[in-house]
Amino acid sequence: MSKSKLEYLWLDGYEPTANIRSKTRIEEDFSGKLEDCPTWSFDGSSTKQAEGGSSDCLLKPVAIYPDPARRNGYLVMTEVLNPDGTPHASNSRATIDDEDDDFWFGFEQEYFIMDTATQLPLGFPVGGYPGPQGLYYCSVGGRNTWGRDLVEEHADLCLDAGLQFEGINQEVAAGQWEFQLFAKGAKKAGDEIWVARYMLQRLTESYGYYIEYHPKPIKGDWNGSGMHANFSNNLLRTCGSKEVYEKVCEAFRPVTKEHIAVYGEYNDERLTGKHETASISDFSYGVSDRGASIRIPIMTVERGWKGWLEDRRPASNADPYKVAAVIVKTVKSAKV
Repeated sequence: MSKSKLEYLWLDGYEPTANIRSKTRIEEDFSGKLEDCPTWSFDGSSTKQAEGGSSDCLLKPVAIYPDPARRNGYLVMTEVLNPDGTPHASNSRATIDDEDDDFWFGFEQEYFIMDTATQLPLGFPVGGYPGPQGLYYCSVGGRNTWGRDLVEEHADLCLDAGLQFEGINQEVAAGQWEFQLFAKGAKKAGDEIWVARYMLQRLTESYGYYIEYHPKPIKGDWNGSGMHANFSNNLLRTCGSKEVYEKVCEAFRPVTKEHIAVYGEYNDERLTGKHETASISDFSYGVSDRGASIRIPIMTVERGWKGWLEDRRPASNADPYKVAAVIVKTVKSAKV
């Protein structure tokens, strides 16, 4: 008789920035299949999701991955439900209108690795600053690169877990890194970002580090952190029309505030019009323009206007479920 460790993951009720929570369930002779993961419960009064007098919330499994860091382990992503089985108010996954997985997403998750002892990004000396930006981006060598051991171990964990992990690179600021994930299906894309975030944050416990998702943790002339959302649906992948692309982009203009509202807390500190961002109060799009709200990749144009778009506004601390939900809604509203 074998025993498996199922780590149930869920998003708490903190607003506007949710945190990922988890707890372990031991199952005997577990098949490894999602359909054999039982619905579970937790104390919602400890996560801002219920009152103490009626504290039970349900965890509905929605995705499962092997946990490469634990013997006989699995990572089970869940949705939070009310006791009557309806989606909890904090359940952002349930708001995504993409049941046929027509939408494909590639998220670029930026973050800073912080030293728990100094409370500073790796590479930042106490009481001062490293050299100015310029040599850190995609750098190699101990003079300009910090945290590679953690980043490489995280990449291996993601690959071993079966995530559609696309790559890693050091980013523009010292101690800043990025990983990329792709998924066919908006909900699956959100699942995989949250599972990857969980494994990254758990891994830091062994290093004396923590992960900072604040979009502008270092003030001044330093790049902030985003979670750029590359997206397509069948229309964008096949239309072959510049006019269609422009109509889809224009559909985002009148709902700029609706998007910014779910693109991450403190994003106004990052979206300044500097450091490869558009101003938070503006909306723009352009081919190969990293200073625009939405970038039309040059590869999309070279393929005859068949490809994808990149919304560069989501912050590193944004909920990918909320980002995907509002993008799907807006693309579907385009009059093409």
